[in-house]
Amino acid sequence: MAFCIASTCNIPSGAIFQHRQRLVSKTPTSRISVKKQLQCIANPELSTSTVVRRSGNYKPCIFNEDYLPKLTNEYTVVMGEAYRKKAEKLTEEVRMIINSMDNPLDQLELIDNLQRLGVAYHFEREIKNILDRVHNISDHKWKKGNLYATSLEFRLLRQHGYYVTEEVFESFRDKTGSFSACVCDDVKAILSFYEASFYGLEGESMMQEAWEFSSKHLKDLDYKDVDQNLVPLVEHALELPLHWWAPRLETKWFIDSYERREDKNHLLLEFAKVDFNILQGIHQEDLKDTLRSVTLPQLFYSYCRKFVAKAIALITVIDDIYDVYGTLPELELLTDAITR
Repeated sequence: MAFCIASTCNIPSGAIFQHRQRLVSKTPTSRISVKKQLQCIANPELSTSTVVRRSGNYKPCIFNEDYLPKLTNEYTVVMGEAYRKKAEKLTEEVRMIINSMDNPLDQLELIDNLQRLGVAYHFEREIKNILDRVHNISDHKWKKGNLYATSLEFRLLRQHGYYVTEEVFESFRDKTGSFSACVCDDVKAILSFYEASFYGLEGESMMQEAWEFSSKHLKDLDYKDVDQNLVPLVEHALELPLHWWAPRLETKWFIDSYERREDKNHLLLEFAKVDFNILQGIHQEDLKDTLRSVTLPQLFYSYCRKFVAKAIALITVIDDIYDVYGTLPELELLTDAITR
């Protein structure tokens, strides 16, 4: 079955907005600099200053009133019902896999994969039951001396709001108090440790040390000596830690990555693809509905159309002034004006 990712991929715009500055800063683009004389009555010190203006060089929006209404997706029209039934069948089969597992590490790895494949929302009750049991286990033999298992458990439990002390990593220190160099040979463990370090709380010095230790070793890796299945995961993590990625962008990337793994679960992969495409179709329909509701073609909505258009235009301009165009002194004055 083809894994269709349209150019109009339905990544939530809010998520993209939240990460735009971070992604732009990590992928430098050419800048357009424009020198202008500032005319600022409120602050005479700026009136004769020459400022180099930045530009985000944003590409024109691909969406327009003609294009969006014409979007079609086989997962929502004609064949949509067949795909939904298939998704329901796959959901139950995956649920059976979840319920058949009893090894804590296997369960946690499955939860991690479900989350990264974007289908964990189907199994919230099962996931909570597993995490409850893992959190309350008194016998820790299953993870003793295993940095990978300890890190994975720590990250997933903290992600879901369970209390876990940073002291669980104390056993991986050497006599000098530093993290033992012997664990560096296990790239999978170091990668898991690195992702866990981002779930440290304020004041947890050990988690800061964990980040410094793991990030250094991941950056110093010679990829020729590393399992090639891990290389893209390491590069992806160093670009941005797992929980900083926009969820649907991460899901799309991980589905492609998971498909190349030799140990992939074919049933889980098929389910992730079907679910992703169904959601994409739903989001495309949402876009069309949003367009229709904003344009409000009825005659008596004239005032509303003008109001919405002005609000969007104003918000967009203010956003770009703060993100790119304005200088700090100007933004302080603008912020003060907006506040007042």
